[in-house]
Amino acid sequence: MSHTVREKAKLLARVRRLKGQMEAVERALEAEAPCGEVLNLVASIRGAVSGLTAELIEDHVREHLADPDKDADPDRARGAAELIEAIRTYLK
Repeated sequence: MSHTVREKAKLLARVRRLKGQMEAVERALEAEAPCGEVLNLVASIRGAVSGLTAELIEDHVREHLADPDKDADPDRARGAAELIEAIRTYLK
C-alpha cells in the first residue's frame, strides 16, 4: 500500500486547510484588504504548501528509497536521514 493511501486522511486534511487559506485570499481581495494583509495570507499558504511537499517527499524517501529508522545498512540510513533533513531545510 502506498504511503499516500496510508496517510490519505491526514494529507486530505492538509489540502482542505490549504483550500480554506486560498479562499481567505480570495475574500481579502474581494474586500479590497490592504496589500500587507493579502501578502501575509499568501505567505502562510506558501509555508503550508512547502510543509506538505516536505512531508510527501520524506514519506516517499522512507517508503521507496531507505528508511533511516529501519535500514540495516548504516551508510544508507545516514544518507537517507541527511537527504530528509536537507529537503526539510530547503523547503522551510
